[in-house]
Amino acid sequence: MRTLLGCCQLVGLLLRSRLRLRGRYWTWRRETAMGGGDLGGGEKFRAVLEYARWLDRMRRISRSI
Repeated sequence: MRTLLGCCQLVGLLLRSRLRLRGRYWTWRRETAMGGGDLGGGEKFRAVLEYARWLDRMRRISRSI
């Protein structure tokens, strides 16, 4: 469930960034959260899902404060 909610948060973030995946934010995010592009296909997919779960946790925490 957390993964699904995180993916929804991730889609929202993608839309807010106007899908500019080569922009400054996503370039920085790729370098920090996803190993700078050194990951293989499956590892990268798992890293994206982990980032989505983290994003959901952070949103939940920020709403509870």
